Amino acid sequence: QVQLVESGGGSVQTGGSLRLSCAVSGYYSSYCMAWFRQAPGKEREGVVITYTGGGRTYYADSVKGRFTISQDNTENTLTLYLQMNSLKPEDTAMYYCAADPRYCSGDYEEAADFGHWGQGTQVTVSS
Repeated sequence: QVQLVESGGGSVQTGGSLRLSCAVSGYYSSYCMAWFRQAPGKEREGVVITYTGGGRTYYADSVKGRFTISQDNTENTLTLYLQMNSLKPEDTAMYYCAADPRYCSGDYEEAADFGHWGQGTQVTVSS
């Protein structure tokens, strides 16, 4: 059973940085993984999409140049990191990690296409 656990959220001021982590346990293959975020009253939006088996990573235009994704693999756990720099108040949202055992479709993925989700971690950026 695949489980995703996010951590690293918090409150920072504009211009600050945070690093989110998504620990994936129980995985057995490469995954299309993504970070989504959802602000109150808004739809869930994709922030970054990556295939853990290698290949391109796609960032939303709103975070390009500020957010960077990386991963660390051990025998039983894959950890996906999201380094967020130069944070803005509009980055405030609940951030979710998502995974699905397939290739990524491209630079856009629907949230509904991911079968595994973490519980989310809150990021708050104050001005």
